[in-house]
Amino acid sequence: MSAPNWTELTQFALDLAEASAREILPHFRQNIPVDVKASVVWDPVTEGDRAGERIMRKMIEARYPDHGIHGEEYGQKPSRSGFTWVLDPVDGTRAFISGMPTWATLIGLNFEGKPTVGVMNQPFVGETFYGNPEGAWSRHRGSERKLSTRPARPLAQATFTTTAPELYRNDAEKGILRRLSQATRLTRYGGDAYFFCVLAAGQIDLALDAHMEPYDIAPLIPIIEAAGGVVTTWERGDAAGGGDVIAASSPALYEEALAVMHGSRDA
Repeated sequence: MSAPNWTELTQFALDLAEASAREILPHFRQNIPVDVKASVVWDPVTEGDRAGERIMRKMIEARYPDHGIHGEEYGQKPSRSGFTWVLDPVDGTRAFISGMPTWATLIGLNFEGKPTVGVMNQPFVGETFYGNPEGAWSRHRGSERKLSTRPARPLAQATFTTTAPELYRNDAEKGILRRLSQATRLTRYGGDAYFFCVLAAGQIDLALDAHMEPYDIAPLIPIIEAAGGVVTTWERGDAAGGGDVIAASSPALYEEALAVMHGSRDA
């Protein structure tokens, strides 16, 4: 089997982002119906979510019929090739229905189970982050730059981010959130996938979220890792399958944060 053409596959992922944006944007900041999925927490979904995923699935099946698909809205199609596309058409639907431009379309490509291509697209802002085995980049209003996490700094000087405190459901999870907030210089909420991308761009130091699905994080892993960051579960496991996830701008900061999270160092 010849080596995958990462340039071609990345360009196709960017094409998916453009096509999904055309389907999703007409629903943003409109008085649209909101459905609620059965879930432990309130989990809204809109026609924007569904329309975005439908067009991406149609394009994938036309171009790469042997590729698998794992989408948030329409489930899984098994792979016959080792490639599986991982799709979250509107990551941050709570932000979407609130009119906040912190939602994003996430598009990932796993090869033999490993995230290898990732795209995060925010079409209202006009910003895209993407990564593959050759690097990570951002695009904004016609300019493109290569991404790199910022130089290592101690935890006490770090900016720590997470989507929302209410996603930390039990006492152990709430304790982790409290200890990291106390141990870092600045804590910010509400960024969803954006936090993981601005970490790759060198703007923040730590991004944490609990109870993530594979489509919430797998597309972001190639961006973070190619920029020099570290991303795993809270227990040092593979984050591609979702769960409780931490991303750090450097290995040293990652180790310091885990020590605080697990109580082996006082905050």
